[in-house]
Amino acid sequence: MTGTSPGHRAAPEHTHPDEVPVLTALAALADPVRLTLVRELAAGADWTRSCGSFDVPVGKAALSHHFAVLRAAGLVEQRDEGPRRVNRLRRPEFEARFPGLLALVLRPEPHP
Repeated sequence: MTGTSPGHRAAPEHTHPDEVPVLTALAALADPVRLTLVRELAAGADWTRSCGSFDVPVGKAALSHHFAVLRAAGLVEQRDEGPRRVNRLRRPEFEARFPGLLALVLRPEPHP
């Protein structure tokens, strides 16, 4: 038994940014869906966005995978609040590990 009761999912595992190689971080940020998730999290307050509140062109399973990649890259922290899983961009921790990288990624792209 995993320690979770029926109907409850296990808490997500998180990787601290200090344990993340730069190539892992760059690969996580290179995907357009994950970049959208990071940008939308950066635009809001911590713990206000549930996983289902993002308008991205992927199904639930793919969205779960994208969040798992972001957690493994040290970019996102998640916690369960009742039936919702809410998210926080780990901006201070990530910035300490990779100074300036998030600022570059979050800069608006120039339009042609």
